[in-house]
Amino acid sequence: MTADFTLQVHDSLAAIGREAWETCAASTGDPFVSFDFLHACEASGSAVPRAGWAGRHLTLRDPDDRVVGVMPLWLKGHSQGEYVFDHSWAEAYQRAGGRYYPKLLSAVPFTPATGPRLIAHPDADATTVREALIQGALTLCERLDLSSLHVNFPTEAEWRLMGDRGLLLRQDMQFIWRNDGYLTFDDFLAALSSNRRKTIRRERRDAQADLDIRVLTGSDITEAHWDAFFAFYMDTGSRKWGRPYLTRAFFSLIGQTMADRIALMMAFRGETPIAGALNFIGRDALYGRQWGALEEVPFLHFELCYYQAIDFAISRGLNRVEAGAQGEHKIARGYLPTPVYSAHHIADMALRVPVERYLEQERRGVEAEIAGLTAELSPFRR
Repeated sequence: MTADFTLQVHDSLAAIGREAWETCAASTGDPFVSFDFLHACEASGSAVPRAGWAGRHLTLRDPDDRVVGVMPLWLKGHSQGEYVFDHSWAEAYQRAGGRYYPKLLSAVPFTPATGPRLIAHPDADATTVREALIQGALTLCERLDLSSLHVNFPTEAEWRLMGDRGLLLRQDMQFIWRNDGYLTFDDFLAALSSNRRKTIRRERRDAQADLDIRVLTGSDITEAHWDAFFAFYMDTGSRKWGRPYLTRAFFSLIGQTMADRIALMMAFRGETPIAGALNFIGRDALYGRQWGALEEVPFLHFELCYYQAIDFAISRGLNRVEAGAQGEHKIARGYLPTPVYSAHHIADMALRVPVERYLEQERRGVEAEIAGLTAELSPFRR
């Protein structure tokens, strides 16, 4: 960072303001780093200090006091809601007498989706801004005497830059559907093996039997739909991991500010909603997020979360569908394993050295797993 730039730390998105943040973030086309999404996380009480998410967001200003870079950044009191797992690091460090929490985290709360974390104004030099932001985060980590800084799900370019600046590099995988120029869902099916085509057609037929599947976006989404979806979300959360992170107010806020960037796939029995899947629309991708159902219907999860998402992406000309973390079963539905990234600064060499050694082995294992799964399980015609 040169002396011409000034870094500031802010405890909330509201303290920065929508106009200043969007000066940089709007050009990314990423719904999750938008002011509206991040502010909804905070304003709804979902990502706030009492929940272990204390904002420490960075802005970078030029000599004319214009914002030329932003970085979502949090002081975390735990490792929940991150989807990049460092619990074993924390436990080992604390057993050895260290203090792992609080730590610094650059991420989108509760959202395992790749996107920019070192966000530059479109007219600024991206490399200069990114380097200034990461150096600012490292300096903040040092000044607050924190154990570590973590950057989860950055872009590959950001990941490599942070590796060049000495951060430890981690790799994992997600399952992503790619649009190979398909004009219809049948075009996609035609690219699959005959067995997979038959299976997907059967699954869709069974899932849709006696149900009305609706794709809602924009002004079609009402508070009644959010009431129903929140019930689905709470049911899934309570059964899977005990404590859902998002409050009911979060869904109202994104409904007010992001409705045109939302695709809500809902299944109705008559006029009663029984299941739903929430998706966010980016410039070139559809991002699947939460899902839930109050009835057990065979293959309905696949229909709402995967097949409806593919159909929607094709109709909008989107390049890919990112369906979130985990789920090897997605491969059979056309979602192939793809690397995702995180970068980590660990201040204490006593912890850094074994973590670095572990990550080197983990990266090799992930790369081999991606290659093996693609070769063995790909549903596409050979």
